[in-house]
Amino acid sequence: MLAPTGSRHRLATALAALGLLAAGVAVQTAGAATPAHAATTHRVLFDDGHAEEAGNADWIISTSKPDPLAEDSSPSAETDWTGALSSWGVALQKSGGYSLKTATSALTYGGSATTDLSNFDTLVLPEPNTLFTTAEKTAIMNFVKNGGGLFMISDHTGADRNNDGEDAVEILNDLMTNNSVDSTDPFGFSIDSLDVGSGYPAAISDSADPVLHGDFGTVTKSLIADGTTATLKPADNAAVKGLVYRSGYSGNTGAFFVTSTFGSGRVAFWGDSSPVDDGTGQSGNTLYDGWNDSGATNAPLALNATAWLAGAGSSGGGGGGTCTAAQLLGNNGFESGNTTWSASSGVITNSSSKSARTGSYYAWLDGYGTATTDTLSQSVTVPSGCTTAALSFFLHIDTAETTTSTAYDTLKVQVLNSSGTVLATLATYSNLNAASGYTQRTFSLASYAGQTVTLKFTGTEGSTLQTSFVVDDTALNVG
Repeated sequence: MLAPTGSRHRLATALAALGLLAAGVAVQTAGAATPAHAATTHRVLFDDGHAEEAGNADWIISTSKPDPLAEDSSPSAETDWTGALSSWGVALQKSGGYSLKTATSALTYGGSATTDLSNFDTLVLPEPNTLFTTAEKTAIMNFVKNGGGLFMISDHTGADRNNDGEDAVEILNDLMTNNSVDSTDPFGFSIDSLDVGSGYPAAISDSADPVLHGDFGTVTKSLIADGTTATLKPADNAAVKGLVYRSGYSGNTGAFFVTSTFGSGRVAFWGDSSPVDDGTGQSGNTLYDGWNDSGATNAPLALNATAWLAGAGSSGGGGGGTCTAAQLLGNNGFESGNTTWSASSGVITNSSSKSARTGSYYAWLDGYGTATTDTLSQSVTVPSGCTTAALSFFLHIDTAETTTSTAYDTLKVQVLNSSGTVLATLATYSNLNAASGYTQRTFSLASYAGQTVTLKFTGTEGSTLQTSFVVDDTALNVG
């Protein structure tokens, strides 16, 4: 039951939220960066800035960085480029539809660097062995949310190649659960802390899946040579899908290769680095040729997945006039506290003075009984290929005002461009709309397809008698 009408006090909630507010503002800026768009040439960035060459690992497409073409501008064999992932890189290069680069420094999104994520359609993380920084995690998550593809490759638990106390299982789980964009199981799976010694996980039967049946061939099996699996959580993200399973497993457990979506982007996970190791690389490394293993079809799996992530798969996606059905708002139920949204102090709260519609947190604008302006906003990119884009939220209004004719206190719901110019006022609510319980409000944003816009709630309260505007369970569903 919602709490009864009464004025709120700013100080306690302001102090509780003060440390989080700056993080929310920083995310707002990063989220407004240019989204990834798949062009005729699909742009793929391989990460080599997180100890991907530590120990015996050699997870690079070429020793020439950032541009592998400097080693050989027209490679025809895996040995024309030097690295354990050279077969993968050369195959993409030979297909004629890909532009490949390697990142050796911190990952950014919306910056001016050549390897900034805004210049790419897909990011490959081939068994990272150092933790991503807070800024890097924000960059990666916003890149995917705004239409990019993310390829995460793990290894078994304990595969700490640089002895820093972190392995790929921990690092990738940290990316998904400890970021400032959405830490509420955004992809719908977690990586298991396992060391599976060997096996040939089998593909599911799905002739329509573009990763299993793509332009690079048909996938039947993969390979585990000390790897791990994932546990699926479709209740958190209905798009999550296991494509290849460890023997004896199916459904939500034992998934060795997984796909999902987040925002308008796509995600793939592989539980071992051995399948993409082509057995060749820099001198001194102990490598294993899983790419050409006769018992598996690892090459088609890697290449089809890259195509799908970049938006080149048979079902479209990722950008360039296509649309993947998804919910785009981060932290849409406010359960991660003051993250993703930019909000006035104390707006995002779990105060017991009001009740969330679901969960514990909600957004409470105004309610002080003094002259106050509170704001709540989030930047989001509506993919250009989407024909529907439905913004929805649940709103509860209570007031101490007694008038039945004058709107003393108001809440505006607006769409702004990247310069802060108001493009549209979707609705204006006031103390005259006060009612018990939450009511869902829905608006079409289809006319903003292909644009990055800011959704903004602005509550303005007069000098006496409080009005509270309480928002929960927001969503922007596109399709």
